[in-house]
Amino acid sequence: MLDFQKRAVQQDLKVAAAIEHRRQIEEARKKRIFNPRIRKIGVDKEFLDKQVEERKRLQDLEKEQECRLDQALVRNSQLAILLQRQQDEERRKLNKEINAFRQEYQKPQLRRDFDLYDPNLLKRSKPPRHPDNDDNLGLASAQKFEGEDTNLENRRREQKEQMQSWIVQQVRERRLAEHEMKEAERSYQEVTLARDRRALELDHMERECRRRLSQATASFNKALADEQEARKRCRAAQDLEDARAEIYNHVTGDFLTEAPEQAISTRGPGKPIASRYKGMSAAEIKVFRDEQARQMQQIQLMRQEENVKNEEWNRLMNSNARTAESYQRDLDRKRAELNKKIAEENLKLAQEQKSKQEYLNRHVYKDKLTPDFYAQFNTSTR
Repeated sequence: MLDFQKRAVQQDLKVAAAIEHRRQIEEARKKRIFNPRIRKIGVDKEFLDKQVEERKRLQDLEKEQECRLDQALVRNSQLAILLQRQQDEERRKLNKEINAFRQEYQKPQLRRDFDLYDPNLLKRSKPPRHPDNDDNLGLASAQKFEGEDTNLENRRREQKEQMQSWIVQQVRERRLAEHEMKEAERSYQEVTLARDRRALELDHMERECRRRLSQATASFNKALADEQEARKRCRAAQDLEDARAEIYNHVTGDFLTEAPEQAISTRGPGKPIASRYKGMSAAEIKVFRDEQARQMQQIQLMRQEENVKNEEWNRLMNSNARTAESYQRDLDRKRAELNKKIAEENLKLAQEQKSKQEYLNRHVYKDKLTPDFYAQFNTSTR
């Protein structure tokens, strides 16, 4: 038996290596050409995965924003409860001070007319004629009798004068107490009014902040909607251009042969023979690759612009964290309108695609092919 490796020369090894290289290229071409997902649809799975991840990230940002709004609402509620507690505590302290003042300076024993209704008055009173009688005299001395009153006129006059002085002093003290009470009420009203004015100022500031935030949000949403609309139009034009490029690539693809000279026609360089067309040249492929690179750069720039706008939006939301429920309802309404517009646009695109497919089926693909035509494909990449 002959040993081929020992007897093979250098030229034979080169030929074998070239054959093996062509075989590997053929297998790689089969994987690309026989894969209907890439050959017919042309979907960029990596780009779609990135879009899914980006949408997920946006949803996470929206959830985080809702959490911050809920926390701000809880803080506002706690602040309102704290202010109400402080007001109740001030009112309780004021009532306590008033009661302490009454117990300290307005006791019944300190009143001028307390002796008129003193329950122990008779126990502390002296006999009628005590000033001009001896205290050592008893009841049997006949010096004083029950019901006798020798100094009635003077005593009544003195009682009237004392009563008038008491009344004047009571009126003065009552006026002074009323004045002090009015001063205390005036001070309490001033404190209450100052607190109410501060609350009104804070409420006005909060309303102004909400109004400015709503205006900024509305302008940003309008700009974002305009940008999305322009992006949709660009994407539609790009899709149309990609569809035309895909049709052109299918028509002028390199899956039949690699010799473009056989497709030269007598009708001109721009009208090759379809049955002999062998694919694009290196220059055409380079133009196509350059166009793809430019599209990728454009997509990257658009993505960077969107990231910059998202960062500006996040900074705006962080600086204006105290938003209201009205803003959230407005945002939900605008989001619903935007989804409605997107759905209408998708429906319009679907109708256009359907009409385009009907036109292709009616005019372009009107000639029916026999099974023998399809049997000659998928046997090799050549």
